[in-house]
Amino acid sequence: MKALSQKRRHPLAAIALLLMGLLLTGGLYAVATSVNQAKADTTSYSASDVEQGGKLFAANCATCHGMGASGTKDGPSLVGVGAAAVDFQVGTGRMPMQMNGPQAQKKPVQFNEEQTSQLAAYVASLGAGPAIPEEHLLDEKGDAAKGGELFRVNCAMCHNAAAAGGALTRGKFAPALADVTGKHIYEAMATGPQNMPVFNDSNVSPEGKRDIITFLKTIEANGSPGGADLGSLGPVSEGLFVWIAGLGVIIAFTIWLTSRTS
Repeated sequence: MKALSQKRRHPLAAIALLLMGLLLTGGLYAVATSVNQAKADTTSYSASDVEQGGKLFAANCATCHGMGASGTKDGPSLVGVGAAAVDFQVGTGRMPMQMNGPQAQKKPVQFNEEQTSQLAAYVASLGAGPAIPEEHLLDEKGDAAKGGELFRVNCAMCHNAAAAGGALTRGKFAPALADVTGKHIYEAMATGPQNMPVFNDSNVSPEGKRDIITFLKTIEANGSPGGADLGSLGPVSEGLFVWIAGLGVIIAFTIWLTSRTS
């Protein structure tokens, strides 16, 4: 018993227990993450789509992302990013990139819907990742009030409370969300493009994403009933406009008075 007690009090015992705890925690996290990704990637693609997507990828994407999408110094690996990431990046014209810069710019798309789907199928076949959202999550019939609350808590600090977009650091920016399809909004939340964090189902549920889309489409449909929105920047832009306009009126009135006096 005494020898056993001494072994338990060995100075390395605490370190060994700490390492075991870290390994156990890391293993459980890895399993939970892989299960979450596997559940998200439920879309099935035909072998023909995967094959055609592979050909399109080799001809248009492999220069930066490498053969097999394993990544190069010019582009990250796409293994495990899922079909949703491809559908968003290619479907909004951000990929292939037109030029190097702080972030990929939205531009006219270079692939049609079928080709985009084939590219998504190929990348999805390389590893589990977020799938293209189902149609019922994009019907814009969620709870706009809940969506507005979720948007203000998670998104407004970058995209502006009115979803008008905003500047970030080092030449980057959060784009305005008007005229963006619900599918691409959902995919952006699920994949975290550019500087955007990933909002997986543990952070914002699929129903929550549906509510956010509903909120964004609601405020887009309502427009600006109060007049010019001035960038939707609130009292800053409104105060600046009033100051400049008011000062201009005063200067103009002063000039008019002096001209009449002379």
